[in-house]
Amino acid sequence: MNGSNPIPVKGVRGRVARGLYAQGSKSEREAVFLETDKGRYVLRRKTGPVFGDVELEQYVGREVICDGFMVGATLLAERIQMIEESP
Repeated sequence: MNGSNPIPVKGVRGRVARGLYAQGSKSEREAVFLETDKGRYVLRRKTGPVFGDVELEQYVGREVICDGFMVGATLLAERIQMIEESP
């Protein structure tokens, strides 16, 4: 998408999922992704650890809206808000 220059984003909406990142490479690991209509992005919190961020677990399987920065294929979130599902 954009290389390594951070691009500010607001209102990025998608579903949070867990899956393999860099499958088949020596960098392969389980990661948390934001799956949107425009693509799949590794989801990280700006203030969270690079790997194993347990705070992101609460969002897995949920629809969210994020604000933050896109850095390559990573969304570095400053704000993550769950979208309430209607009954």
